[in-house]
Amino acid sequence: MRILQENVAAVLIDIQEKLFPHISHNDVLLINCLKLLEGLQTLEIPIRITQQYSKGLGQTIPQISGKFEKFSFIEKNSFSCCDEPLFMNGFESLKKKNVLLFGIETHVCVLQTCLDLIEKGYIPVIVEDCVGSRKEKDKSVALERMRQEGAIISCYESILLELTRYSGTVRFKKISGIIK
Repeated sequence: MRILQENVAAVLIDIQEKLFPHISHNDVLLINCLKLLEGLQTLEIPIRITQQYSKGLGQTIPQISGKFEKFSFIEKNSFSCCDEPLFMNGFESLKKKNVLLFGIETHVCVLQTCLDLIEKGYIPVIVEDCVGSRKEKDKSVALERMRQEGAIISCYESILLELTRYSGTVRFKKISGIIK
């Protein structure tokens, strides 16, 4: 199944100040997430952002929030984004069947959101090099579970080029410049 630009939305989950420094390989994760964000914005893919218990975990890290002209997020206390009515109401209005998921932590909020989206009839696409956990083993176990449950596992470069679809275009040149 192809992931098409007109059928996709993205969810950036909980990349927050107090948790992010503890994520394994967070330096690489940040670089990958920034490239994915820039590509998604270039392709005009709708992006929803969540923050888990901001009072305790802080705000979205400034390297991410600074990439948005008008930054806004959905506050949640549930691990799954889908348990937050404000998130689901806004997300359902987008009418997109494929959902790109990226952020932290893979084995908690990303996993539970993925499972709930599958149950609701969506097709989650986990951007493997744009998700992270404190422990690598937790991430790998969660990715395997999501794969078994029916999620698509991919990487940011593959997703951006699949959404771009054709080389030799202005869009391709912009995306190519991002992923280099």
